[in-house]
Amino acid sequence: MLGIRFTRTRATAIVPGYMTEHAAGMDLHAALDEPLVLQPGERGLIPTGLALEIPPGYEGQIRPRSGLALRQGIALVNAPGTIDADYRGEIGVIVINHGQEPVAFAPGDRIAQLVVAPVIRVSLEEVAELEKTGRAGGGFGHTGRGAQRHV
Repeated sequence: MLGIRFTRTRATAIVPGYMTEHAAGMDLHAALDEPLVLQPGERGLIPTGLALEIPPGYEGQIRPRSGLALRQGIALVNAPGTIDADYRGEIGVIVINHGQEPVAFAPGDRIAQLVVAPVIRVSLEEVAELEKTGRAGGGFGHTGRGAQRHV
């Protein structure tokens, strides 16, 4: 298991943890001094009170919680958010209320998930032409209409 060092940047920070044996993500909690209410269509930055020391070759991915999305219409504006290995500041989660009712976040609420994943760095090579494929330049939704299915 990969060990990651962290510091608390706020006294109200809750240390993330895996909720089940095979969970991919650790729950992140709101480190708020008082409740935060988001009106429909409003977005806000919720602090976690944590800073991480992610090792080189890895990233932290901030992902939405499906329960908040289903029940209250809460999504992350930049999902997944990326925490680079050289970032040492407090982790904040940018949420948006896509629902039709105001949503209140209380101190300690679970607001997102943290997944740590390996990063592969690549080098780009400019060429005159790319290799041809059956899809070619077909864009959004292209693979679902009239395309041959390959199993």
